[in-house]
Amino acid sequence: MGEVILDVRERDEFEAEHIEHSINVPLSHFLPVAPGVLNQLKERNLVIMCRSGNRAKLATEQIRHLGYADKVNAKVFDGGLLEWKKQGHKTIAKKANHLPILRQVQLVAGSMVLITAILGAFVNPWFLVVTGFFGAGLSFAGLSGFCGLANLLAMMPWNKLVPSTPEELCQVSPKSGTCQVK
Repeated sequence: MGEVILDVRERDEFEAEHIEHSINVPLSHFLPVAPGVLNQLKERNLVIMCRSGNRAKLATEQIRHLGYADKVNAKVFDGGLLEWKKQGHKTIAKKANHLPILRQVQLVAGSMVLITAILGAFVNPWFLVVTGFFGAGLSFAGLSGFCGLANLLAMMPWNKLVPSTPEELCQVSPKSGTCQVK
C-alpha cells in the first residue's frame, strides 16, 4: 500500500498550508486521537510531517508510548514542510489573514513578561506576580500539553474560521512561490 502523510502541526497551521491529501492530527491532541487514526492506517506506510521535523519526532515518540511502534511503519520526513517545499513539491495554501496561534501565544506571553518585569523593577515589585503567572502558565503548558492562553486566543474574532471561497485556496509552486488558484 502507498504512503500516507500524517501532519502533526496545529490546525491553523495546517489550514494555512498543507500537502494535498495529508491527514492532520495536531501534536497537542495526538495522544487521544492517534490510536483511532493509527488503527485505520496499520497497513500503510506513514510519513510524519510538521514544519521542520521537530514535532514529527515527538509524534513518533508518542506512537512508541502508545504501543504502536511495532504495529505501524512510521518515519519522520526530515526537514518537514520546509524541506518538502525546498525539494520542489507543491502544497495547498490558503491566504493567511492572521498569525498562527502559537506565534500569538509567544507574542502575548513574551510581551506580558517583558512589560511586567519592567514595571516590577521600576514601579512596584508586585507586578512581578504577573510575570510569575505567565511563567507558570507556560511551564504548565509545556508539561501538560494544555495551553489556556492558546485556547483563549483561538476564541478571538480574528482567529475564527471563515468558510473558504474557491479563490482563497491555491497550489503553491515552490519555484515561483506564488499561489495559483485551483
